Amino acid sequence: MGAARVGKESRNMLVKGLKAALVAAMLCAPCAHAGPVDVNTADASTLARELDGIGLSKAQAIVEYRKEHGPFKGPEDLARVKGVGDKTVERNRANLRFGAPAKKD
Repeated sequence: MGAARVGKESRNMLVKGLKAALVAAMLCAPCAHAGPVDVNTADASTLARELDGIGLSKAQAIVEYRKEHGPFKGPEDLARVKGVGDKTVERNRANLRFGAPAKKD
């Protein structure tokens, strides 16, 4: 086995290792919370991804409630959404923001 072949195999193994590391990093990236979520501007998929105990159906309920009743003023408003409740709000309190809704032009 020549030195050139050994060098090529080493490079191939390095490239494969780097690819595997990149794929692993990309898969884990959505696992990390991006920071506080503004429940008055976030879409359902963002709410479901960022809030503990909130799946897509509860997230859609939050968005629908917001459309029907206007922006949430605080955690107590969010707890009024069917299926959310005080315990879920408490569990996510540090990750919640209640900013002004985006203005539509």
